[in-house]
Amino acid sequence: MAVELVIFDIGNVLIEWQPERYYDAVIGPERREAMFAEVDLHGMNDAVDRGGKFRETIYATAEQYPEWRDEIRMWHDNWIELATPAIDHSVRLLRALRSKGVPVHALTNFGIDSFDFAATHYGFLDEFDERFISGHLGVIKPDVEIYEIVEAGCGHAPGAILFADDRADNIAVARQRGWNTHLFEGPQGWADRLVAEGLLTASEAA
Repeated sequence: MAVELVIFDIGNVLIEWQPERYYDAVIGPERREAMFAEVDLHGMNDAVDRGGKFRETIYATAEQYPEWRDEIRMWHDNWIELATPAIDHSVRLLRALRSKGVPVHALTNFGIDSFDFAATHYGFLDEFDERFISGHLGVIKPDVEIYEIVEAGCGHAPGAILFADDRADNIAVARQRGWNTHLFEGPQGWADRLVAEGLLTASEAA
């Protein structure tokens, strides 16, 4: 079956998402390692991605760990510095696909408020034909329910979908459901896959 719909993850596919790198730069690797060992910051972020209030969730976590209060609050207060920079080649691929009339959707673990904030910095987040944002759906990848929601709402058979994500566990569930998948390890590999699928020419994917 030919690919009719391309779905992008966002974090580490279109925008670099590297909280550890941010904290290494701000508080140093040793303190960052100690904080991440004590505080489940990624679990906190999952709660936001499931629809929890952005500021309230992070600030409540900060109050549970007074010795790390200021640092945890940075996850909210300096959030855009954790989610930077844009991966420019991936953005070009998104736009090249849309310019050829290929439907392009987003399937992303992202909070409601944090996504809206990101969209004020990254205009391409408003350029998808459809967006499936976990915060609005109340479920995150790799829970099978979020893939079922996409299938019910996208209007395409699983075998006509090509999905790029940077996490192998997210890819594995999509593949089990019959989607075509690409484990994103860099934009050039993704470009090569889109060319191999006949969706873009080599020049269009540059």
